[in-house]
Amino acid sequence: MIHDFTRAFSGDCFNDILGQNLTKEQLKSALLMNRHVIIVGAPGIGKTTIARNIAKLLPSITANNCEYHCDPSNPLCPKCREGNIQTKKINGIARFIRIQGSPDLTIEDLIGDIDPAKALKHGSMSLEAFAPGKIFKANNGILFFDEVNRCPEKLQNALLQVLEEGKATIGSYTIDLPANFIFIGTMNPQETAATEKLSDVFLDRFDIVHMGYPEKLEIEKEIVLAKGAKKVEFPSQLLISAIDFVRILRANKDLIRKPSVRASLGLYERAQANAILAERKKVNAEDVAKSVVSVLSHRIELKPSVKYLQTEEEFIEQEFKKYCADHQELKTSGGCL
Repeated sequence: MIHDFTRAFSGDCFNDILGQNLTKEQLKSALLMNRHVIIVGAPGIGKTTIARNIAKLLPSITANNCEYHCDPSNPLCPKCREGNIQTKKINGIARFIRIQGSPDLTIEDLIGDIDPAKALKHGSMSLEAFAPGKIFKANNGILFFDEVNRCPEKLQNALLQVLEEGKATIGSYTIDLPANFIFIGTMNPQETAATEKLSDVFLDRFDIVHMGYPEKLEIEKEIVLAKGAKKVEFPSQLLISAIDFVRILRANKDLIRKPSVRASLGLYERAQANAILAERKKVNAEDVAKSVVSVLSHRIELKPSVKYLQTEEEFIEQEFKKYCADHQELKTSGGCL
C-alpha cells in the first residue's frame, strides 16, 4: 500500500502545530512521495506533535482485527494466516506506533524473534513460530522512532534491510514483511549523552527536515495559552515579557543548550501557582521572578568558558535582573530578584 496524502495536504492540514511553515512544506513534499523522514530539532518544539498530526491525515482503512493491521487479501501475522479473522475500520492515529530510542533497545524488540513454545508446536522453521515485534504494528501506518540517534549501531544495520528491501533476517530466518509504513524519526542535534552516531548508509535512507523554535513571540504566546493550565488571570503584557525573556536567552551567545517552549509553559504555570499560594487571583511580576531560576536554570547549559565563572542559577538571576532593568513594567511591580 502506498500512502496517498494528495487530498489530505490541501490548505494548512498541520493544524496541531502553530507556525513552522517551512517545516510543514518540507514534510508535505517528502510525504507526497512516501519518503522516510528524520525531523531534526531541539527538545520541546513539537516534533512528536507534528508526527502524530501526520498520522491523523492517513485515511481510514479496512483491515483484519489484529494488532498488525493486516490487509485481508494479504495477511502478515501468523494469527491472520490461520484464517477466520474479522475485519474492522481503522483510522490513521490508531496506526501510529511510537518507539522510544534507547541504548538497550534490541533487534528482537523492534523486529521480533522466534517463540520457543510456538516453535515446538509448529516447527522451528515455521512462520507461525515467529513473534512479530513493534515494527509490524506500524503496518499500513506510521512508525515513529523518537530520538533515533539513541538507536544502537546493530539495530541501525537491521533497519537498513527493512527500509530498503521490506524484509528482515533474524538468525537463520529471513522474514518477508511488506514495508507498508512511513518511518518518521526525530533527533536532537546537540544531544550527545547516550547517543550513537548515525551511519551514512542509514541516513541515506531518509530525508532530513529541520524544525526550529516558534518563529514569533505571538505564536509562542498562542502555544502557551493553548497548552498551559489556566488557574488565575495572567496579564497579557506580563506574559509577553516572560516569554520574551525566554526567547532572548535562546539568542544568548553564552549558551550551548537553550530553553525550549516548555520553559515558557513552565513560567506561565508556575507564576500562576505562586499567585494562588499568595491568595491572589491575578499574577504579578514577583510571581514570575520567583519562578525563573527553578524553571530555567536546568534547561540551559553554559559554555565551558562561562561555566568556569558562574553557575546556571547565577547566570539566570543575573540575566533576569538585566532584563527587569530594561523593562519598567517588571522593575516597578516587584519583578526583580
